[in-house]
Amino acid sequence: MITARQKVLAHLKKTRAASAREIARALKMSAPNVRHHLGILISDGRLEVTAVHQRGGRGRPEKMYSFSQSALGDNLSVLADALLSGKIDMQIVAERIVQSQGLAGFADQPMAKRLAFLIEKLNEIHYQAHWEAGAEGPRVIFGRCPFAKIIENHPELCKMDAGILEMSLARPIVQSIKSESSARGLCPFVFRVG
Repeated sequence: MITARQKVLAHLKKTRAASAREIARALKMSAPNVRHHLGILISDGRLEVTAVHQRGGRGRPEKMYSFSQSALGDNLSVLADALLSGKIDMQIVAERIVQSQGLAGFADQPMAKRLAFLIEKLNEIHYQAHWEAGAEGPRVIFGRCPFAKIIENHPELCKMDAGILEMSLARPIVQSIKSESSARGLCPFVFRVG
């Protein structure tokens, strides 16, 4: 049996965008019931509000709903697989990222300031990073991998990340052995001693 939510999703798949009123009319459901299901579908990330229209200047503005970009998917993993299947020097890619994100040029700062600036910049590009002191030196920890969809097929991206850290901090970096932290989606990097 098809649920009301599945009917709403099927309707939006056909129409690409619709208001709660339009969906209710097409599916012969009440508008409050449709809005209830739309709210749930928005909260779980499958739908998004794409526009708000004022109908004839009266009443409540009408929201238009469509599939979210994350629900629609993308071809980035296909593109990345195609690009990375050749011989690409990940050090050059790391250099380009360091330059484009403004991560270079602060090596003369004290280490704590360098780390704070690096973490701020990394978080602007979706790493959810932080740093912490450790017995062997500071550790930079990535709270998420922005390449998670493709990292299994392209572990060379970890080398690129290490290159970004080395260039930004002007210190050698080595990735820690993956352990329980990698199972939680964390990716620790540790300064090489010596």
